[in-house]
Amino acid sequence: MKRTVLAIDIGSTKVCAIIAEIDADNSAQIIGAGIAKAQGLRKGSITNIELASKSIKSALNDAKRVAGTELKSAIVTISGAYTKSLNSSGIVNIPNKEITLKEINRVMHTSLYNANIPNEFEVLHALPYNFKVDDQDFIEDPLGMNASRLEVETHIITTQKSNLNNLRKAVKAAGVDVEGVILSGYASAIAVLNNDEKELGAAVVDMGGNTSNIVIHSGHAIRYNDFLGVGSNHITNDLSMALHTPLHTADNVKINYGSLYAPSNDLIELPVIGDENTTHEVSLEVVHNVIYARVEETLMIIAQSIEKSGLKDHLGAGIVLTGGFTKIEGLRELAVAILDNMPVRLAKPTDMGGLFDTLRDPSYSGAVGLIKYIAGGYTPYEIDVNKRMRHASEEIFYRPQIQEEVPEFDESAIPIPPIAAEPAIQEDKRAEVSKMVNIGSNKPVQQHDQPNPIAKFWNWATQLF
Repeated sequence: MKRTVLAIDIGSTKVCAIIAEIDADNSAQIIGAGIAKAQGLRKGSITNIELASKSIKSALNDAKRVAGTELKSAIVTISGAYTKSLNSSGIVNIPNKEITLKEINRVMHTSLYNANIPNEFEVLHALPYNFKVDDQDFIEDPLGMNASRLEVETHIITTQKSNLNNLRKAVKAAGVDVEGVILSGYASAIAVLNNDEKELGAAVVDMGGNTSNIVIHSGHAIRYNDFLGVGSNHITNDLSMALHTPLHTADNVKINYGSLYAPSNDLIELPVIGDENTTHEVSLEVVHNVIYARVEETLMIIAQSIEKSGLKDHLGAGIVLTGGFTKIEGLRELAVAILDNMPVRLAKPTDMGGLFDTLRDPSYSGAVGLIKYIAGGYTPYEIDVNKRMRHASEEIFYRPQIQEEVPEFDESAIPIPPIAAEPAIQEDKRAEVSKMVNIGSNKPVQQHDQPNPIAKFWNWATQLF
């Protein structure tokens, strides 16, 4: 049975809504997409609910127009801004000596209960990275194993309640309910990582317009996440100030001449801030130096974050860079030099059914990852924002329904039975009782028949003896 789902990726510079159909075997087919410029957001967080909802609604309407369907609930991404992460653990006894989903659910919630989460924070994900069955460590999937004790270590990602509530309000104002909330870096990792990279360990860095999100996968589990307030728009700002040119012109310079390779001495003409009718000549060498300095600084911040994680030795598959920032020429070579010669890969979202050409761009990794998440691409076990345990073997995660015209409930339209109908019901009941009493008689009961005295005596005698 197909189900139609809606995913909304709320980024720092754009909002992307995708509608997809998911088959019973969890294969997804994109049937509609809409993109709008993000308004009312700053560094991934909502600063103006009304403007943010307009952006969401604009993207949503475009997606619905292409797909030709209406949906009333969605799963959305949330930025890593204002998130806090911590590790926790839980332990439970196994009464029946066999681990079932019930025991896994119990141990996961125990680790959540044991975590020291501040009151103003709410859990986004609780992701197990180490199951321990009796004394055996790093069990990939404990389901069905015989044991007397089950332990788990989880990585818990939390966000401020106010941040989450503002997100829900903005989406609600756009006309849809929030079914689930996913960390944007987690969604990007689902879109770009393959199974080998998850197993060997990899850091996924989604480098967006104003922000970058880092997620470290190790052994099919998220072990670390971080948020950096740097993105490609910082290059635009630097170019605007250094070249004394308007922001939109600086952005075009970044797109057309943004390269980290050896610069040329060619000159380009640019308008001047405050007097766009006047132009001045700028050397491409100056453009290169400005871009190089900002990209180098950004990569050094990423390197510091990875160092801080304490998981650098776990990154067997190296670092995977995605997001709009990665379209700058020469980024991979500079990243390898700054990140201690670790393997670096520039990634686009992995292919899926109906993937529009626009969505194949690295800047849409988060949006495509959301659809893959809904189609069962999450970790084998996790507790989501609704405090419900997700697991890879469950049938349905997402239950959106297509909107239908529901008639209003009108009490006056309900027919009220007349009082005179009551005796008729009683007559029917008397007839049923009569049939029950005469169950042993071959003679059909007639309403006009009079009771037979001999039959009455015989019934009395049989009941007595």
